[in-house]
Amino acid sequence: MNLVWFRRDLRVDDNSALLAAINTNKPVVALFVATPSTWQQHELAPIQADFIYRRLFELQQDLANLNIPLLYAEVASFSDSADKVAELADELGCDDVYLNKEYELNEVKRDERLAQALLTQDKALHCFDDKCILNPGTVVNKQNQYFKVFTPFKKAYLSQLSLAPVVPQKAVEAVLPPESLHTSEYQFSQDSTFSYPRVSSEDYAVDTESIYQTLRRFNSEDVDDYKDKRDFPAIEGTSRLSPYLAIGALSVRQCMARVLYQQSMPLSAGRETWQSELIWREFYQHLIYFEPKLSMGKSFLEWGEQLRWDNSQTRIEAWKTGNTGYPIVDAAMKQLNQTGWMHNRLRMIVASFLIKDLQVDWRVGEAYFMSKLIDGDYPANNGGWQWCASTGCDGQPYFRIFNPVTQGERFDADGSFVRRWIPELASVPDKYVHQPWKWSNVSALSYPPPIVDHKAQREITLLNYKNAKDTLDAT
Repeated sequence: MNLVWFRRDLRVDDNSALLAAINTNKPVVALFVATPSTWQQHELAPIQADFIYRRLFELQQDLANLNIPLLYAEVASFSDSADKVAELADELGCDDVYLNKEYELNEVKRDERLAQALLTQDKALHCFDDKCILNPGTVVNKQNQYFKVFTPFKKAYLSQLSLAPVVPQKAVEAVLPPESLHTSEYQFSQDSTFSYPRVSSEDYAVDTESIYQTLRRFNSEDVDDYKDKRDFPAIEGTSRLSPYLAIGALSVRQCMARVLYQQSMPLSAGRETWQSELIWREFYQHLIYFEPKLSMGKSFLEWGEQLRWDNSQTRIEAWKTGNTGYPIVDAAMKQLNQTGWMHNRLRMIVASFLIKDLQVDWRVGEAYFMSKLIDGDYPANNGGWQWCASTGCDGQPYFRIFNPVTQGERFDADGSFVRRWIPELASVPDKYVHQPWKWSNVSALSYPPPIVDHKAQREITLLNYKNAKDTLDAT
């Protein structure tokens, strides 16, 4: 019998570890292990915890349709989870354990611990690269080194992608487990202990057919307009599929296959842009694989460690609660706090504002996002924050600093998005909605003045970054 350990791959279709276990023609049991202490350390958002919890019931049904029981356990930490898997494999008499790899440092150490434990039991561990279409280490330059710039990575990636079709694999039934199998102690149910805090994720469907319909609908109705609409937060211009990719309810292969399905080449501008977003996701997964320091809170670029941060708690709290006095920033943060999601353009705006207007360490924002996002994914979140901080791999130039007023005027020209989340600004004319402090009736508003002056803060930031680079050059 085989044991399949599910983590962030909560699906049956196109699941490499599961399919490999089934294809041995042995009975299969599946397992999910909750680890609240480690989740707390990793800032797992309560809304994502709820999303995972709800998805497990759907996964349980999908697995049952394949003759596979889903077992469940809760332990404190990642290391405990590895021990629990080894213990269960021995208890159930499983010959082999199957899993899909995760590339963050703690996750790698967890799986190494499991490998050692299984070795003492004379059991085999089978690990699969399932989070990416092209495995880390397979997209490299002529010197056999990983790419540090996205554009050549994308070019090499697409060259390899063109060599074979992207074909997601459907799950098939497994051999029935023996009737004598005793797993009642580990059955997943409403009574199972799931002690991590949860916030409702009911706005997101978790049944497999609804998830597939969301993917199909986006690719049949919206993807061709993606390039033109994706930057405007007041409209539904994005796929909203990131939560499903984050917990593995969808695979990136399933998404890429839909992009390419029956499409003539070249792709439409919208499809090509969305494909690029999927490849950015792969780029950050590969970086985490090659650079363990990214899992340790370190800057990708060495000079990033020389930056000096203000880290004013007053400013941090204003940013978190959406009370900075800059409407596009505040509306975005209120969207995040109330829904667990934020539009991608807004993620860049609020990150730039925290780092380069408030002089707050990017790690503060990185952690806060993970604690709130339903689609929190460590490699992508870390990559995005370091991109905005200009300390990351292929990050934006440090002197590129978003102006929160002009960003709002460009991407929310009539203030529709801002007014949706900040009703206090409902009466402000469009001309002033992104800088209400200039409106003649500003005194009537119950909205704070700007917490900082953007122009002045920009000069402070430029000097900070110049000094950091000069300091490293001097050593």
